[in-house]
Amino acid sequence: MAFQSFEDLDVWKRSCNLAVFVYQVTRESRDFGMKDQMQRAAVSIASNIAEGCEREGKDFERFLRIAKGSAAELRTQGYIAAKVEMINQQNMKYLVEETKGIARMLTRLTQSINSNSSKS
Repeated sequence: MAFQSFEDLDVWKRSCNLAVFVYQVTRESRDFGMKDQMQRAAVSIASNIAEGCEREGKDFERFLRIAKGSAAELRTQGYIAAKVEMINQQNMKYLVEETKGIARMLTRLTQSINSNSSKS
């Protein structure tokens, strides 16, 4: 696991791109409650990766788990948003695939941190 800061992590970059996507697809929505929840969950993923990385150690693992939870929250909101026609099916499918991919990356990063800390 060779990185200098959270900005070097592909999972953080991908999470930031997903947050921008969520802002773009919800921009015109008048459902302010759902829009706010989706945007907060999306921003939470990248933010928790960054915060945990800066804290290091066991805190990093904890924040990665929180980020993974936020990805699941956003995925759920994507399904609901599509059912109430707040976002279209294509955008929902992209959101679902991205959140699943990010969750897998977070799991691998957590495993890598655990592996490296047990070697120390």
